[in-house]
Amino acid sequence: MGAPLSAWPWENLSKFKYLLYAPLIVKGFNLRGEEEALNWCFHILAISALRGFVHQLWYSYSSMLFLSNKYRIIKKGVDFKQIDREWNWDNFIMLQAFMAVIVCYSFPLIGDLPLFNSRGFIYMLVLHIGITEALYYSIHRLFHSEYLFSRYHSLHHASAVPQSFTAGTGTFLEHLILGLIMGIPMLGATWMGGASITMFYAYVLTFDFLRCMGHSNIEVMPSSLFKHVPVLRYLIYTPSYHSLHHSEMNTNFCLFMPLYDALGNTLNKKSWELHRSVRTGNEARVPDFVFLAHVVDVHSSVHVPFVFRAFSSQAFTTRLVVLPTWPFAFIVMLIMWAWAKTFVVSFYMLRGKLHQTWSIPRFGFQYFLPFSRDGINKHIEEAILSADRLGVKVISLAALNKNEALNGGGTLFVQKHPNLRVRVVHGNTLTAAVILNEIPKDVKEVFLTGATSKLGRAIALYLCRRGIRVLMLTLSTERFQAIQKEAPTECQKFLVQVTKYQAAQNCKTWIVGKWITPREQRWAPSGTHFHQFVVPPILELRRDCTYGKLAAMRVPDDVEGLGSCEYTMGRGIVHACHAGGMVHLLEGWDHHEVGAIDVDRIDLVWNCALKHGLRPIDS
Repeated sequence: MGAPLSAWPWENLSKFKYLLYAPLIVKGFNLRGEEEALNWCFHILAISALRGFVHQLWYSYSSMLFLSNKYRIIKKGVDFKQIDREWNWDNFIMLQAFMAVIVCYSFPLIGDLPLFNSRGFIYMLVLHIGITEALYYSIHRLFHSEYLFSRYHSLHHASAVPQSFTAGTGTFLEHLILGLIMGIPMLGATWMGGASITMFYAYVLTFDFLRCMGHSNIEVMPSSLFKHVPVLRYLIYTPSYHSLHHSEMNTNFCLFMPLYDALGNTLNKKSWELHRSVRTGNEARVPDFVFLAHVVDVHSSVHVPFVFRAFSSQAFTTRLVVLPTWPFAFIVMLIMWAWAKTFVVSFYMLRGKLHQTWSIPRFGFQYFLPFSRDGINKHIEEAILSADRLGVKVISLAALNKNEALNGGGTLFVQKHPNLRVRVVHGNTLTAAVILNEIPKDVKEVFLTGATSKLGRAIALYLCRRGIRVLMLTLSTERFQAIQKEAPTECQKFLVQVTKYQAAQNCKTWIVGKWITPREQRWAPSGTHFHQFVVPPILELRRDCTYGKLAAMRVPDDVEGLGSCEYTMGRGIVHACHAGGMVHLLEGWDHHEVGAIDVDRIDLVWNCALKHGLRPIDS
C-alpha cells in the first residue's frame, strides 16, 4: 500500500478518467440552457485545454532534434520506461480544474469580472514573488527529506531526462499543494479588487510555460542576456539551472527565481557555467550510424516522436482520435515537398555508439511519380554526402530509399562517389535472412511474388539450395532464366516460373514481395501463412489465414534511450534493413552493401546479428 495521498483517485479509470470532465462540459457550454453572466466552468475548461497545449508545444519543440539538438543539456534519450511512468502526466490539470470549480462556487468574490485590470497583475506579481516563491522553495526542500522524498517526490525525480511532461508527473499530494500555492496570487488579487478574466489565464499559463521550460532539457535562454543584465540570473531560472536540481538533488530548489536558492544557500555553483557552456560551446555529437527513412503516408506522418509521444511510443495503427490532424499533416506534406530538407527524427545509444534516424522529406506515394525520382535521389545523395562529411560510419537505406528502379539499391551513389568513407548499406541481406528463418524447416514448396526483385532473387536462390520448390511469379521469362542460371545445376529444377496466382492454390506458404489485392489473396488455400517484404504491408483480410509482419528484429537489451516505435513495429523492434546497418557497424565491416544480395553471406549476417544480441521478434 502506498503512502497517504500518493495515489490519484481516478488512476484505475485509465482513459475513462476524462469522463470526469463531463459535468464541466455540460455546465461550461450551457447545454442545459441556463443563463449566467459569467460561466466559469467554460473558462476552467478552456484554461485546462490550453495548459495541455502548452505542455505539448514544449514537448514538440524539445523533441525536434533538427531545431534543438545543439542546445540539449542531458544528452541521453527518453526510453519507454520513462514514457510509461509519465503516461498520466495530465492528472494535475484535472485535479486543479476541480479545485478551481470548488473555489468558484465557494467564494462570492469571483463574480462578474472585467476582461482586463492592470492593478490585478501588479497585485498578483507581488504576491507571487513574496509568498508563492517562498512557500514553494520551503515546501520543495521539505519534500527532499528522506521520508517525503521516498514516498512522494521520488516519482518526479525518477525521470532521468526531464521533458515538459515530467513537470506534470508527481503524486496527488504534491499537486494538491502546488494548486494551493498557485491559488494564492490569484485569490489575493481578487480579494484586493484587481481580478480580471485575463489575469487568471495569464497567471496559470505563464506558470505552466515556465515549468515546462525548466523541464524542457533545452537551454533556450541566451547567455548574452545574463551577461548584459547579471541581476536577471537571480530573477528567472533556466532549463540548465533546473537540470542540475535533477542531477544533484540537494541544490537549486527554487520555483522560478534563483534568488531564493541564493538566500537559502542552496544555489549550485555550477549553474552559471553550465548555462554558458551549453549555449556557447555545445556541439552536437556526430552519429556513428544513420538509418535513412522516409514518410509512409499522410496519416502515419503524425507518428513521428515530436508530435504525440503517446502515439509514437506505440506501434502505428489508424486511430480516430488522430484523424482530425489529417488536414494539418497534409499541409505540412505540401510544405515539405516544396522546401524541406532531410532532418533528424530520433536517436538512441548502443554500446557507446550514437544511432540516429534521419528522414527524407518525401512520402511513399511520391516515389511512384516519375517526375519525382530525380528529386528523391538528390535528397538521398545529399544525405549520404552530409553523413560522409560529418564522419558517420554507416548509413542504412530504408524501404523505398533503396528501390531498385530508383537507384539500384544504392549502387547509383556508390558508383558516383567512389571515395565515400561512410559505408552505404541497404540491409537486404539481413532482411532476406529474417524472412528465410521464419519459414518452417518442413516446408517443401513456397509461392513467391516480387520474385525477380533483389530480395526475391536471393530468397529463391537460397531456398532452391535447400531443395525447396519455389513457384516464382513473373511474366518475364528472361529475368526468371537469368536467376535460374545463378543456381547450382542440380538445384535449378527447384525454381519454377508461374504467371498466375492460380498456380499457388495448393501452396500454403506465400512470400509476398509485391503488393497483392484482396482478390489475388483469394487464391491462397485455407491455412496459408503470408510472409512479406512489401511496403506498405498487404491487407489482412483472410480470417482463415495468418499474416506475418514486415521483416524485423528486436534490438539488443542494452540499447539506451529508445522511446519511439518504427512505423508498425512494436517497442524495441526495428525493420530488418535498420538492423542490417547496425550489424554492419558492430562488425566494423569496411565494404558497401548495395546492389544485388550476396546469397553466400545470408547465414553469416544472420549469425552476426544473433551474436550481437539482435533477436527474432517472436523470441
